[in-house]
Amino acid sequence: MPAPKSKKTAPSVRRVATGNRRSGRPRSATAASRIYSDLRSELVSLQRRPGEAISEAQIALSFGVSRTPVREAILKLSDEGLLEIYPQSGIFVSRIPIAALPEAIIIRKALEETTARLAAERATPSQILALRSVLERQREASAAGDIETFHQADELFHATVADVAGYPGIWKFIQQVKVHVDRYRRLTLPQLGRIPKVITEHEAVLTAIEAHDPERARRAMEAHLAGLLDNISATQHINPEFFDERR
Repeated sequence: MPAPKSKKTAPSVRRVATGNRRSGRPRSATAASRIYSDLRSELVSLQRRPGEAISEAQIALSFGVSRTPVREAILKLSDEGLLEIYPQSGIFVSRIPIAALPEAIIIRKALEETTARLAAERATPSQILALRSVLERQREASAAGDIETFHQADELFHATVADVAGYPGIWKFIQQVKVHVDRYRRLTLPQLGRIPKVITEHEAVLTAIEAHDPERARRAMEAHLAGLLDNISATQHINPEFFDERR
C-alpha cells in the first residue's frame, strides 16, 4: 500500500504595517535589549529632548512588541538616570544633572591622560595611520557641517587612542561614566568655533603620539578635556531648559 502523500501547507504571510514601525521585529528574548539600545542612542544624542514625555504604547507600536520589553528597557534607562518615572504622571526624559558633570569629566580626564601617554609609548606606524584617518574623517564632517558624523568620529578617535594604548576596556568604562557628559557635549558642538577647536586639540594629541612623546601626549589630552569643565556654565546659560540644578 503506497504511503500517503504528505500534505503541503502554504507558508503563512504576515502583513506588517509600515508608517512609524521600525524595520525588523525583535523577538521577545532580544526585544528589550534592542529597544534599550535604540532609546539610549536617541536620549544621549538629544533626539529626545530633556523634559520630553515618553509613551510606552507608542514605543511598543513602533517596535511591533508588547509593552513588557518596553518597560524593561525603560527601567534600565531610568537606573542610568536618562529617564524619570512618575507613577501618576508618566515617563519623561531626564534633564542633564549639572552636579554630576564635573566629577564625570574629571574621571574621564584622568583615565584618558593615561591612555594618551601609553599610546605615545606603544603606537605602531599602522596605528598612527588609523588615528590620522579618523581625524581626517572629522575634518570632512566639519567641512560638510555634519555634526552627527563628527561626533561619531570624535568617539572613535578616543576609543582608538585607548586601543593603541593596549587598554580598550578603559574606553568601555569611560562610556559608562560619561553618559550625561555626552548629552552636554552635544550642546557644545554647535557653538561657534567649537568643532575647529576640537580638531586642533585632537591634532595636538596625535602629533605627540606620533612623536612618541608620552608627557606631551598626556598634556595635550588634559588640555583637550579640560575645556569640557570650562564650558559647563556657558552651555547651561544658552540652554537652561536642558539642565537640572538640583544637587
